[in-house]
Amino acid sequence: MNISLLDHLVLTVKNIDQSCEFYISVLGMKKIVFGEGRVALKFGQQKINLHEYGREFEPKAVKPTPGSADLCFITESKIEDVIQHMESKSVEIIEGPVERTGANTKLLSIYVRDPDENLIEIANML
Repeated sequence: MNISLLDHLVLTVKNIDQSCEFYISVLGMKKIVFGEGRVALKFGQQKINLHEYGREFEPKAVKPTPGSADLCFITESKIEDVIQHMESKSVEIIEGPVERTGANTKLLSIYVRDPDENLIEIANML
């Protein structure tokens, strides 16, 4: 067996509306509603399903916890433009720009936190 793509992942969040606001206004994702009112954030060919803490869908992780994720997103926008965008949204950059190693190439990254304090890396491929 070979795994070829990541279709979606699940983030457990304290407040779905606050998370949607951040991921839509700061990262440019789109909110989608599916199934019986479930919420996800769509970007590219992937999505992030949102589970509200204490009201998760089954099956779920053994210990779903807000603030436990560390995610890296690739952008085609110049990192300087990303920094300006973060500043315009009053989102604190906690590190960067710094060089990192990605799955396929070196990255130039900045780090921010979402409303649940998940670590969000936004990077350019070098």
